[in-house]
Amino acid sequence: MPVMLEVPSRTTRRDPRALLNAVRPYVKECTYNVFESPGSGEDLWNREIALLKRDNSLMLDGTAGRILDNAVAYLVTAMERPELHLGVGKTVDIGVHQIILDTPVYFAFCQLYNNGRYKHHAPLIERRRDGLVLRTADVLREQGFTPDAELWALDGSDCSPCDDKVPDSH
Repeated sequence: MPVMLEVPSRTTRRDPRALLNAVRPYVKECTYNVFESPGSGEDLWNREIALLKRDNSLMLDGTAGRILDNAVAYLVTAMERPELHLGVGKTVDIGVHQIILDTPVYFAFCQLYNNGRYKHHAPLIERRRDGLVLRTADVLREQGFTPDAELWALDGSDCSPCDDKVPDSH
């Protein structure tokens, strides 16, 4: 399955599931936990969905998939567009945190999509309420993703931004 690493044209649709699964060959640490432990498997997408559902007992498959889809799109975009200050709302941030907390997968994600550099997660305490979430959804769209309008609008005025003064952070 091909994976786009270059910035796409406006007409190219990028598949977050394929982008996440492309990380698999780059996972070098804790491989038993990621690939062989009960409930794990070769598909990183299904692994992250299972972890989302494990830690959020009321989350259904469809909701978890929507959140993960947008979280992957956000993380890839944050890595491809470091010059932009981006932010997510509380809902999509659940998926962002899931990927970051699965450190072997996140390290591999950084290896593939951030030229091997670890991309820090440096959240600010106070949320921004200046429309950054909705502007971020627009940037995702420009990068070839299809942001879930409902998820981005849900927290559109309540952003969980990272400090743009911390080098290579999102």
